[in-house]
Amino acid sequence: MLKEARPTGQMHDSWLLREMLDDEWSEAMLSGLAGGIGFMYFVFEYKGHTPTMTIVARHHPAPFIPTALQHANIAHEVTSTTSARKAEQQLRSADGPVICLLGKEKHPVGVLGVDGDAVTVHNHGTNVQPLAEFMTSWGQGKHEMISVGERTGEPDVAAAVRMTCEHLTGPVLGNNFDVNFGFSGMRKLAEQLRDKGKKGWAQRWAGDPGFVRQRLHDCLEVEYTAKSATRPLYAEFLEEAGLPGAQGFRKSGRLWSEIAEGGDYDELAQKVDEARSIEERAVRQLMS
Repeated sequence: MLKEARPTGQMHDSWLLREMLDDEWSEAMLSGLAGGIGFMYFVFEYKGHTPTMTIVARHHPAPFIPTALQHANIAHEVTSTTSARKAEQQLRSADGPVICLLGKEKHPVGVLGVDGDAVTVHNHGTNVQPLAEFMTSWGQGKHEMISVGERTGEPDVAAAVRMTCEHLTGPVLGNNFDVNFGFSGMRKLAEQLRDKGKKGWAQRWAGDPGFVRQRLHDCLEVEYTAKSATRPLYAEFLEEAGLPGAQGFRKSGRLWSEIAEGGDYDELAQKVDEARSIEERAVRQLMS
């Protein structure tokens, strides 16, 4: 039985998956099996609007929970339907742990059961809510659901680590957007921090430094990440798996937390370069 009023862990997705698997796995192990860390940097510019920026610090774009389950060798099925009636039937007939992805952001929550017109949901703690209310929030995400089955073998830690390293060092999507991913994305971020022209941060957000500080904090400490760009959590995974590189990722995590505080753009660029260099050495250790 899931425990009540648990702290929500270091990252929501890895915490929730650990809960749904009834604490059989550590949060660090599940996060590492999902790919652990990554890097994606994009600036979005629309005519008539202030540019916006996003950084994703955990492994991306592979779906976090299904990737963790795949590498953990846990049987699972991902389904989606635009039919609310069919989705409700699937939810009622589920005979094991179920994770539903809510809204456009695909926020994962656990579903412990449906009883009449009420559903028991595990999100930040466990609560019972009207099924109709739940279906409305779930429907915005096309009723996407992950049904979790039994473990079928030993976790494939090597495959998970290989995926992480390959996506930091090389192509992720196989198209022109790959320049925004991995170590290439870190280089692009540093270049644009230093750039004094129209592509540089000094001009893009000249009148709104508060936006930059807030976005750096949110992207590197809160949104789709654990603290310090998920690097310390990945270090825990490496230590649990008996692999090298943990010290390097702890060190780079401290730098990403300093970057998250904002400041002089040239100094931030230097810290991005330093974090990248440290992580490149750690990845070489893992790949050797």
